[in-house]
Amino acid sequence: MRRLSVRTRLTLVYGSLFLVMSAVLVAVTYLLTVRTMEQRLSIRTGAAPGTVADLRKLGTPDVVNRLMALKAESDRQLAHQKEDMLRQLLQSSLVTMLVLGVLAVVIGYVVAGRMLRPLHTVTATARRLSESTLHERIALEGPQDEIKDLADTFDRMLDRLDKAFDAQRRFVANASHELRTPLTINRTVLEVALASRKNPPETKALADVLLGNTARHERLIEGLLLLARSERELGTRTGTPLPDVVRSALDQLDGMDASVDVDARLEPAVVTGDPVLLERCAVNLLENAVKYNVRDGRVWVATGVRDGEAFLRVVNTGRPVPSYEVGAIFEPFRRLGGDRVGSADGAGLGLSIVRAVVGAHGGAIETVPRPGGGLSITVRLPAAAAAREPAALTA
Repeated sequence: MRRLSVRTRLTLVYGSLFLVMSAVLVAVTYLLTVRTMEQRLSIRTGAAPGTVADLRKLGTPDVVNRLMALKAESDRQLAHQKEDMLRQLLQSSLVTMLVLGVLAVVIGYVVAGRMLRPLHTVTATARRLSESTLHERIALEGPQDEIKDLADTFDRMLDRLDKAFDAQRRFVANASHELRTPLTINRTVLEVALASRKNPPETKALADVLLGNTARHERLIEGLLLLARSERELGTRTGTPLPDVVRSALDQLDGMDASVDVDARLEPAVVTGDPVLLERCAVNLLENAVKYNVRDGRVWVATGVRDGEAFLRVVNTGRPVPSYEVGAIFEPFRRLGGDRVGSADGAGLGLSIVRAVVGAHGGAIETVPRPGGGLSITVRLPAAAAAREPAALTA
């Protein structure tokens, strides 16, 4: 059930209070009118019995009876007039109360809207803000009331967020440089040592081991920086065909397990986003499908559009995956079973980066274990306007 808005609730409160007070006013007015009319009629008719007694002394019985009949008729007319007046008063009051009640509801709706307008400004600003627009402020003008205090508090919070995001951007940039530079130097020194004929075989074997460790550290740092970048607001948004992204990702799989057969069925699908991040998302999904496969296994990859959403589906064979462990594979540095991964098998950031990239693009991930083993991972992203055509979901 949909909840009523604050404006509607305030309008109902205003209208209800007005109707209650109007009803009380009408009741009080009616009772006072009845009391006043009864007092005046009793005063007017109070002298009648004395007058009739005097007439009995002076007039004949026929005259007295006629006068008493006239008095009874006069009393009936007065009572009828009293009832008519009270009925007309009550009807007029009720009609006036209903008309003014409707008018009060309309005025209350307008007044509530004007009172809540600053809150709408705060809400619109909050919805519009992103990492790239944190410099904007509400800057609400007006008296220093509760709503103005709320807007000022929100502006101060935005100041703190802007400084925090700026510090994060500078940290990522500095970390990217400071962490990559020494590893690059180490890798260069080790490659020179391996290429030199003067070094003994033991030194070359040690250099080869250190070179492998250096490469894994570089991948770890690259994954961490990419994860930090993908969790931020997108800086680039362009129309990106998913089939082209998958083809580029497939080209990067050369040299991996050749026993795994990859079947690609790429239907047209265009999304709006960062092409580099989307390509990394596809690469990570395919690498994960190949790495955690079985000998002579298969990988199916498909793209297309369905129900107004573009999709990228990667399905692989592999060992059976319990449904309760599906959520763990998207956590950083973890794999199936909930154990933390070691550096020998990778950093465990592949699917974490996939989740961050999909979230930054406003998409969703559906992960379903295959009955025969392996996983079916479907990434759904908002399709570009030109690509929203129905397509069959195949994989």
